[in-house]
Amino acid sequence: MLLKLKSVSKHYQMGETTIKALNEVTLSIKEGEFIAIMGPSGSGKSTFLQVASILAQPTAGEIFIKDKDVTQYDEVERSRLRNKEIGFIFQQFNLLPRTSALDNVALPLVYAKVGTKERDERAKAMLNKVGLGDRIKNTPAQLSGGQQQRVAVARALINNPSIIFADEPAGNLDSKSGEEIKRLLIDLNKEGKTIIMVTHEPDDAAIAKRLIMFKDGVIVDDSKIKGGKEIAAKSEKVAGNGEKVKAQLKSKKNKVEKLKRTKNKLKK
Repeated sequence: MLLKLKSVSKHYQMGETTIKALNEVTLSIKEGEFIAIMGPSGSGKSTFLQVASILAQPTAGEIFIKDKDVTQYDEVERSRLRNKEIGFIFQQFNLLPRTSALDNVALPLVYAKVGTKERDERAKAMLNKVGLGDRIKNTPAQLSGGQQQRVAVARALINNPSIIFADEPAGNLDSKSGEEIKRLLIDLNKEGKTIIMVTHEPDDAAIAKRLIMFKDGVIVDDSKIKGGKEIAAKSEKVAGNGEKVKAQLKSKKNKVEKLKRTKNKLKK
């Protein structure tokens, strides 16, 4: 099994209150899967990404990568493992602003202590792969949003990782650029790459093959994807109860404010 979480929890303490961002999550992900992670705000999907990618340690439970327990790895060990096995694509691109596309893509190879000549050759090849072979000297400011995200994709791929975590990869892009990035992710998955993508958008989730829906820190749906309409319906259903509670709280707040105004008028 490529990635396995066993009864994983992530709790945060805020004063006397314990926030259960993830609560005993168990799942397995095989090599070559393309998974969309969805859920309303505060559902735990971003926390899942951080914990599953070993950016953060769980409060409880176990995490296995390639059947090896990595739960108790220290920060140095986790950093080395991330650089070797995991690629990241962020919504905000996270590129070094004054650095060329070539050097941005080659950065993980610097941490891997790969020589300059090999770094440059591999970075050029990866930029060619994402269609930016003629932009290797450009800095992020000289690239469009879609081009910057493609640089980020190339950087994520440079070490040939086992898993790619994508956090809203099309979230900051115009529709055309967003479609190009989605097509690139589809092609990468066809090549055998394992992709775990967090998104709010049913249309973006529809390019994946498996949907995992979070709510209140737990998985409430784990199924094969059949189409965007089905995803939208599930998303609305999961978010519906939360929106209902918000509406009830808003109604109570309005009633309290109305009562206060009435009391103030009577005082006058």
